[in-house]
Amino acid sequence: MIAPWVVEEMQTADLDDKRLNTRLGIVLDQLGAHPTASIPAACNGYAETTAAYRLFDNDRATFENVLAPHTDATRRRIAEQPAVLLAQDTTELDLTRPEQQVVGAGPLDGSSRRGVFLHALHAFTPNGTPLGTLHAEHWARGEEPLSEAENERRKRHTPIEEKESYRWVAALQAAQAEAQRNPQTQFIALADSEADIYELLVAGTAEPSGGNWIVRACQDRATHEIHENSGAAVHVREQVSASAVLFTNTIKVRGRTKKVACDKRGRRQARTTRTAEVEVRATTVTLRPPWRAQGKLSEVTINVVMVREIDPPQNDERVEWILLTSLPIGTSEQVRSVVQYYAVRWMVEILFRTLKSGCRVEARRFEHVDRLLTCLAVYLIVAWRTLHVCRMGRQCPDIDCEAVFEPVEWKSVYHFAHRKPPPRDPPKLMEMLRLVAQLGGYVNRKRKDPPGPQTVWLGLQRLHDIALCYQAFGPQIKPSG
Repeated sequence: MIAPWVVEEMQTADLDDKRLNTRLGIVLDQLGAHPTASIPAACNGYAETTAAYRLFDNDRATFENVLAPHTDATRRRIAEQPAVLLAQDTTELDLTRPEQQVVGAGPLDGSSRRGVFLHALHAFTPNGTPLGTLHAEHWARGEEPLSEAENERRKRHTPIEEKESYRWVAALQAAQAEAQRNPQTQFIALADSEADIYELLVAGTAEPSGGNWIVRACQDRATHEIHENSGAAVHVREQVSASAVLFTNTIKVRGRTKKVACDKRGRRQARTTRTAEVEVRATTVTLRPPWRAQGKLSEVTINVVMVREIDPPQNDERVEWILLTSLPIGTSEQVRSVVQYYAVRWMVEILFRTLKSGCRVEARRFEHVDRLLTCLAVYLIVAWRTLHVCRMGRQCPDIDCEAVFEPVEWKSVYHFAHRKPPPRDPPKLMEMLRLVAQLGGYVNRKRKDPPGPQTVWLGLQRLHDIALCYQAFGPQIKPSG
């Protein structure tokens, strides 16, 4: 029996063959029940394994076609929300093999590693609950090595539409299209500093507007303001730093164990996890367009929010966000909303970690990248489901667990964990989620921190097996009470 969430997710599957549609649902159910297992172990048998690999090898089961019904289901979930955050980011999938390399994989970062890149636009509620992937693209880099001079020439003279960086603009345009499709929902697109591209800012301020956006600045761009003495342009950071402090706040800073490249001004240093006191400022600027070989770009007027640590520890990097946005900043509460919205962006990184560590998609053994991409689309849905269950427990801890889990699932796990018959009424969702995470190694004692994605995805795998055994061999337990 296929899990109800799989049936819901695959409602609009269309691979031009009913048998393929059915097989896609079966494979999603099998891999979703055992995300960390190998494909043969998840499929449980030679015939089912062969059928799964035939699906991945079928020309009709492309990455886009497999992901399409999930995107439709995501749109249905979005339609129920008053506000949705659309976070975009890129991750690399390392497919390097010690012997025979995957056909179609390309170089990663100019090194000996080989693989593909995935850029996804994922929808979240303002509290961080994932709703699904709305847009995704993948690519492999070419083999031709370029000199430093040739690279620089191409950067200056190649149109943005022909560069890898255009993916950020394309994802923003996809977010704008969703906003125009659903005018009853407020959309805010989010992107990290790699998306600080002038063409993206132009697209974000073009008419007709579709939703709002927040991009973390990486470049200190020149504005139309001029210094009276020198006649030089005032830059964004200087202009926002001169504005008044609107409020202060305490935030938790996630550590960074290695240096991260940012721009020509240098590298962001490693940082320790800590609590930081920050001050927040905001202003409006008009940017000077940069030179482009293809023609003059239009100027843009945008709002800027600065979040800056007041007194950083010695020998540790100061926390500083400069956020470019189309959202209003007229009041302190509006500025606070900008900061809170952007803080949700890191959830897309958790999604990618779930995809690679939980679903182990990089470890899947395929000879050709096209087959792996079809498998990747399936696991992208599985990763969403795992993270969705985890976040639902945090955001709605007191609803009945049957909002997420089937009766046979919660009853079997309850009996397994407590060694007694399940109650008549289903437990609360957080109680059930802790029991599931306990199966994955979570220490279920009195503690404030809820389970994380890793223990949840491990627990969900064991939950599936326990529920199957309960149905096949377990006693017909009568509810207590």
